[in-house]
Amino acid sequence: MHIACIHQGYELYGSDRCFAETVATLRALAPSARITVVLPRPGPIVGLLEEVADAIVYEPLWILRRRGLARLATLGLLRLPMALGRALRRLGECDLVYVNTTVVADYLLASRLLPGRTLLHVHEIPEGFVRTVLRGLIRWSGAEVIFNSKATRDAFALPAGMRSRVIYNGIDGPPVPEPVSYDGRRPLRLLMIGRLSRIKGQEVLLDALGRLTPALRARIELRIVGSAFEDPERESALAERVANLDGVTLQPFDPEPAAHYRWADIVVVPSRLPESLGRVAIEAMAYGRPPVVSAIGGLVEVVEAGRTGWTVKPDDAAALAEILGQIIADPVPLNAFANAGRQRFEALFSEAAVSEAFEALLKPRLATPREAARLTAVVHP
Repeated sequence: MHIACIHQGYELYGSDRCFAETVATLRALAPSARITVVLPRPGPIVGLLEEVADAIVYEPLWILRRRGLARLATLGLLRLPMALGRALRRLGECDLVYVNTTVVADYLLASRLLPGRTLLHVHEIPEGFVRTVLRGLIRWSGAEVIFNSKATRDAFALPAGMRSRVIYNGIDGPPVPEPVSYDGRRPLRLLMIGRLSRIKGQEVLLDALGRLTPALRARIELRIVGSAFEDPERESALAERVANLDGVTLQPFDPEPAAHYRWADIVVVPSRLPESLGRVAIEAMAYGRPPVVSAIGGLVEVVEAGRTGWTVKPDDAAALAEILGQIIADPVPLNAFANAGRQRFEALFSEAAVSEAFEALLKPRLATPREAARLTAVVHP
């Protein structure tokens, strides 16, 4: 059994971690299979993948990125035939090709020519013309599709005849949540963690702090953790703004975020555009840290407003400031929110909760009798 896993990234942000966790799931389901991981270049993700992959190779994948679309549509077209050839060759060699996200265009184009081998995992909700292009690419590919949320599925609105299902991302959280320690007698610790970009909403959170009264503002500490992806100007601009704010720190991307979650009381996810799911909000609940999230995209599937956290209108600094003021004024619900959030994580988003869905999906594809028998025992003990 030969399985290839294709990923467009090389860092350790949310989609990268989701990819590594899915590869680990494939390894657990098919321990005797040969698993080859294909990346565009080396990076921090390699350390996670070395434990579960038999081989990691680097290829110049034909990746649809907004920042590089103009170059891709000109000089990039010269590379497309060779990229398609590599993809076709690998599809021909493998029993299953798992493609992570819709932007790996060469593999989706090639999968039409060798149907029945490609499993596409969709983790993004693009906008406008980009969504139209990617939706067409999915339809052309004929791949079986996994959506990471109902919001992602609804955004693409594929024809009823295409094979697809929703499987939430399974996340490896801590064995037990951290205890809640905030009681109003010290500053409330806010954490925002993730890539620095306009759509993530770091500026919205800073604007919300600016709307608080001086007395409330003095009772908040904010830690922003993350780096920009190939956008040093945005990173510099945010660092300059934060440098003038008391109680606000900006720290670079951290591949091991556990210490930040332990430090925090509340985790804020003020996204301006739809998140396909919301890994940071899930991780926050796993650690017992109630999240405040924008009521948009998959985030409303993660957080139960008023039970596991708070939702707020996206791109609305005033509404976010109001929520923060309410938490400072009445911290009593934090314990109940933390407990309910951890329960929701374990029921829907833990690795154990998600693995059964993957087992049911992949069992028919893992064709060796030994693997099929083992999976039947796992799914139907």
